[in-house]
Amino acid sequence: MSYWMVRSSHKELCAKLLAALEAVHGNRILVVEPGVIAVDALELGYSIRHELQVVLLELLNNTGPDHYAGWRPPEQSYEKRIRNLDLWAFSAHCPRFEVPVYYKFSLKNGYFYLVSLHVCRSGAKQGS
Repeated sequence: MSYWMVRSSHKELCAKLLAALEAVHGNRILVVEPGVIAVDALELGYSIRHELQVVLLELLNNTGPDHYAGWRPPEQSYEKRIRNLDLWAFSAHCPRFEVPVYYKFSLKNGYFYLVSLHVCRSGAKQGS
């Protein structure tokens, strides 16, 4: 079995979630498309300026490898700032929100790059 066929393993997903939690805990958060995240934050009812770190910590603490909603192997980003980095997508419940939330991120040099964070729409695999 080749390396690409086993991606993303339970172990790899755990490692990515832990790295994400460490970056967010250290407030090393970069938002790839702030306008898009702001619109989705309004729908979810939180302030990206004042609550983003807390929301992400709650999400990550309520997410496990079984919540993975991305592709196998993970798709790669085409966004300029994170070009060719793996995109890690999860769909999870968070006590703060009444609905499941879908979020997608990349990791690089100890930073958490938020790509997407919105109400989970239909389907396990999302394209946004």
